Formats: sequence, C-alpha cells, structure tokens
Amino acid sequence: MIAQAAGFAVLAAISPTALLVMAVFLGSANPRRTTLLYVAGAVLMTVVMAVAVLFILRGFGLNQPRTHTPRYGLRLGLGILALASAAFVARRRPREHEPESEPERKKTGLIARLTTDPRPVTAFVAGVILFAPSATFIAAVQVVATASADVAETVLALVVVVLITVLIVWLPLLAFLAFPDATLRLLALLNAWLRMNGRVILISGLAVGGLVLIIDGAAGLAGG
Repeated sequence: MIAQAAGFAVLAAISPTALLVMAVFLGSANPRRTTLLYVAGAVLMTVVMAVAVLFILRGFGLNQPRTHTPRYGLRLGLGILALASAAFVARRRPREHEPESEPERKKTGLIARLTTDPRPVTAFVAGVILFAPSATFIAAVQVVATASADVAETVLALVVVVLITVLIVWLPLLAFLAFPDATLRLLALLNAWLRMNGRVILISGLAVGGLVLIIDGAAGLAGG
C-alpha cells in the first residue's frame, strides 16, 4: 500500500513551476525566511488536503470490503481524469513566452504577482496555491484511504505521501542551507532544462498515472 501510494506521490511532485518559484525566493533579499515560509505553505496545504481526502473517502466507507465496486470505480474515474488532463495539455500548444505546463498556465498570473516582490507572506501564499491537490495526489491518498490498514500504518503512509509530494521544495531548501552557492547554480541549470522539457514531463506523468489507475480500477471492477 505504501509503495503504491508513494508512486502516485512521485507523479504529484512533478511541478516545474514550484521549482522555478523556489529559485526566485532563494534569490530574494531574505532567502532563508522567505523559502521557509514557502515550504511551510506547501506542507500545510498538502497535509490539510491529505487528511481531508482521507476522512472523506473513509467517511463513505471505501476502505470496507462491501464498497469494492465504488472503491475501484473511484480509481477508474481518477485515471480517466488524469488521462483527460494529459490530453488537454498535449493538444494545447503553448504560445510564445507562455509557460509550458498546464499548472503553470493556470497559476502564472497570480504567482507572477506573488514573486515580483518576494516576501515571507507572499511566499507562504504561493506555497498554498501551488500545492493545491492534483489528480495524482488524490490518487496517492485514495490508495491509503481505501486500504484496510491500522492507524499506525495509515499515518506512516500519509507522512510518506506528504514528504514525497513536497520533496521538490523542501529538498532544495535543505541543500541551500548546506551549500547555498552550489544550490543556486544547480537550480538555475535545472530550471532552464525544465523550461524546455517541463510540458513533456507533465504530460508523461499524468498519462502514466492515468493508465495505472485505469488498469487498476478496471481490473478491480472486473474481478468484483
């Protein structure tokens, strides 16, 4: 259960925009406090949504044997949603100077305003916005929510999902605190590469996650 949830969390962690914003905040006048608040906003949103999704799904009893069909129907639906998102991103060609990925296009205006004058408060807000739940994140939590696991295993699985989902912001922060100059150089190179390949990475992640969920959901429904 934990391994499957972690796999979807890896897909949820793919966010070229979040990494670009991290580079901006690390280059601000007060990089440590600003990026710390950015990470705090990301972690808060991720934890709150993970717990909320868990309680909602378990409130419907989707972890019970009697809800076999709804449980796998949910996975199938999430898979279709992820594939539809991948198809939408693939069909929509970015205009010149337009961000490559769908999350970037949706949030670029607001995020640009929040990063124009980097401050701890705006960094916190940016973290909350950028880490609003995606289909792959919900898929990761639903694996935990629909499993017949005890409290300790459930908590451990949620911690793993949260840590992996926000890996793209807390890991650069730790690296910056240890090796500031090297981290900034590496982020600059990585962001340049992501600007060229971020759209393909996003489409691939959504497609892979969607296919896995569709196959798992369809197999579960057929076996039920």
